[in-house]
Amino acid sequence: MNRGDWETKCSAIREHYQNAIGQADAPDALEDMQIRCLGRKGELTELLKSLKDLSLEDKKILGPLGNSLKEELSALFDGRKAALLRAETDARLARETLDVTLPGYPMPDGRLHPLTVAMRRMAELLGGMGFSWAEGPHIEDEFYNFDALNTPAHHPSRDQHDTIYVKTGKGPRLLMRTHTSPIQVRYMRAHKPPIRAFAPGRAVRNDAIDASHSPVFHQIEGLYVDRNVNMADLKFTLTTFMHGLFGPGAEIRFRPSYFSFVEPGVEVDVKCVFCKPGQHCPVCKSTGWLEMLGAGMVHPNVLKAGGIDPAQWRGFAFGMGIERLAMLMYGIDDIRTFYENDIRMLKQF
Repeated sequence: MNRGDWETKCSAIREHYQNAIGQADAPDALEDMQIRCLGRKGELTELLKSLKDLSLEDKKILGPLGNSLKEELSALFDGRKAALLRAETDARLARETLDVTLPGYPMPDGRLHPLTVAMRRMAELLGGMGFSWAEGPHIEDEFYNFDALNTPAHHPSRDQHDTIYVKTGKGPRLLMRTHTSPIQVRYMRAHKPPIRAFAPGRAVRNDAIDASHSPVFHQIEGLYVDRNVNMADLKFTLTTFMHGLFGPGAEIRFRPSYFSFVEPGVEVDVKCVFCKPGQHCPVCKSTGWLEMLGAGMVHPNVLKAGGIDPAQWRGFAFGMGIERLAMLMYGIDDIRTFYENDIRMLKQF
């Protein structure tokens, strides 16, 4: 191929593809055309390769001419491709009834779960009395859940009808914690007295669900260790807490009880607000009182398990069910209401 033939071929390629690009009506067809022209074996590519057979003087003249044509056709292909895509998009939008530029439908605001609201209120009250937040693992070992809390090896709470154990290989026997009380031992081991802490969290027991019981529930554990702590301090703290939740007119009673990790121990009840004259109350079982929490002076063995000398320090502890307190706070007469996730109920909080 001589110089004249090369120039004639170059002009023919320019004229052909300028017209063909303008007439292309689909992006796929334009893509095929671009490959035929500028691909590895395209017409213009092969023409540029043939420059090696021409003289040096011809290469100096024809080389820039061929590269200029390549840039020109590339720009035409890109411009036409963009125009076809815009036209395709405009046509699709014209067929659609949805205006994508419109703002989205308003979504309702999220709400805090009533148990979360109740827990925050209790944490606020205890924090105002100087107690600090503490946490512990949900899967506990038998030592912290029972042994460190002075629970005898033969105690029925260790049986599988009450406690859910986790299968493991070697190492300590693990279980789903049955209360938040193990946190008090872990906290004592990590902090020196005086100590004032509370630990809210989830607990699990192999329980049947009814109006006032659930196999999964929430507790708040409280611990106060200092010198010369006594039952009067415990009663004042819990009375202040209960009146903060239910108002100064709430009826509260303390009655002796037994818990292996305290001595002496008490239970604190609140007057049932769901009882109706002449009718059976499924919440309090018609006793007129709802058991809210257990408490007492920390047993010396528990202080020892926490690394604290019971000859130098004394303390009190309490544990309360958040669901039961929330039932009285909000007038809910069935604990299962908290777990049904009925949006009509949740929207009230």
